[in-house]
Amino acid sequence: MSSTTTAVQPGRIRILKKPSLLLPDQTPGPVVYWMFRDQRLRDNWALIHAVDLANRTNAPVAVVFNLFDQFLGAKARQLGFMLKGLRQIHRQIESLQIPFFLLQGDAKETIPEFMKECGASHLVTDFSPLREIRSCKDEVVKRTSVALAIDEVDAHNVVPMWAASGKLEYSARTIRGKINKLLPEYLVEFPEIEPPKKKWGGMVDKVVDWDSIIDNVVREGAEVPEVEWCVPGEDSGMEVLMGRQEGFLTKRLRNYSTDRNNPVKPKALSGLSPYLHFGQISAQRCALEARKVQKTYPQAVDTFLEELIVRRELSDNFCYYQPHYDSLEGAWEWARKSLMDHASDKREHTYSLEQLEKGQTADPLWNASQLEMVYQGKMHGFMRMYWAKKILEWTKGPEEALSISIFLNNKYELDGRDPSGYVGCMWSICGVHDQGWKERPVFGKIRYMNYAGCKRKFNVDSYISYVKSLVSVTKKKRKAEEQLTRDSIDHPKAK
Repeated sequence: MSSTTTAVQPGRIRILKKPSLLLPDQTPGPVVYWMFRDQRLRDNWALIHAVDLANRTNAPVAVVFNLFDQFLGAKARQLGFMLKGLRQIHRQIESLQIPFFLLQGDAKETIPEFMKECGASHLVTDFSPLREIRSCKDEVVKRTSVALAIDEVDAHNVVPMWAASGKLEYSARTIRGKINKLLPEYLVEFPEIEPPKKKWGGMVDKVVDWDSIIDNVVREGAEVPEVEWCVPGEDSGMEVLMGRQEGFLTKRLRNYSTDRNNPVKPKALSGLSPYLHFGQISAQRCALEARKVQKTYPQAVDTFLEELIVRRELSDNFCYYQPHYDSLEGAWEWARKSLMDHASDKREHTYSLEQLEKGQTADPLWNASQLEMVYQGKMHGFMRMYWAKKILEWTKGPEEALSISIFLNNKYELDGRDPSGYVGCMWSICGVHDQGWKERPVFGKIRYMNYAGCKRKFNVDSYISYVKSLVSVTKKKRKAEEQLTRDSIDHPKAK
């Protein structure tokens, strides 16, 4: 590879900091990839860029991940899933002869410290539109040496967020054409990652006691326990996508376009959202594989690519260009005015956060959707809309409704704290990316959904029974596990 060509399209890379003190005869220091949003070794443009940079400057490369003490209320369910995926990365990265460092603490301090300690000349990092990550990254830029170059790579979206649009888009309709126009340039096959030419000779990556770290996180976040239906890691993500027995593209794609909005048919959904959220699978890999079967299932693949690319990237666009992506201030003016005009309308029922969290409302369908999320870490996509809209109907006003829906989504969903989750709540409650509808009490001009409408679309009783069965099985399993734990504490094995 010549010094003028790169393994990653320049449009996918954004320079956050240019070095100002690099002398012509100075030996370049290591390249460090700060992994955050895209937690995988395969199909990762940020890692490809870091290795490419290292090989072009004859420098070594390392991967670093910083484990935050607290991140937006994540519990055992989310952190356990993430850490088990990272443990696999740590094991598998040895084949690339790249060291993996796990840091713990405030990234604003740990990352600059690590850069200084290893004498890095280049930092490569993932892109995220969420303000906490952006703010942290801004601080890292300020606190690192003026000799350090920092690149941000959008390895999460098929079309990089900043390439797709330079402004806040109004709806899927306004961004779709922009994304589709750029797909031939960006929806390309990934190059193979070669082991770095120069071996790492600096700091030694410490032995990570993964079992202990995971046990602590799971114990401290036990209020929201892990789920069994979704196995973490990039190998498992590829199995869900391409597996011979239950793979989405290999076995379940046929009925996606017709059945994906039917909560009684959960297998019709891809099941990829947790893997996409944690970056354990690349959306681009999913799209490349889906295109291979497009001639066989054109409608299903078109629908899947619309959700996978256009809708997900629209969510990133909203969270990046709208600083108030999780509050009423982030709604369009027509929606905000309409909601406030009806904020004091009489509600037939009002419920507290505690009642909602426990699924204690007068609506058995809503209760089932809430309990599906609490016990499974996943609520069917169609039910997420109904669920959030009923919270608007049953709380004191739109601000409280939005706050509660985001809180519950982030606490229980395996893919909580995701741009798509924030936008889902904003769409349901604040009409974001939607249009105004016939005005009615409480909702104003926000799209309305009700129980009768759901009954027309799918078998409500079957869904409620399905969730009751799931909850019952999960409760029995947890009770048995708790008993085993108590027994092991009361009667420890003799050493």
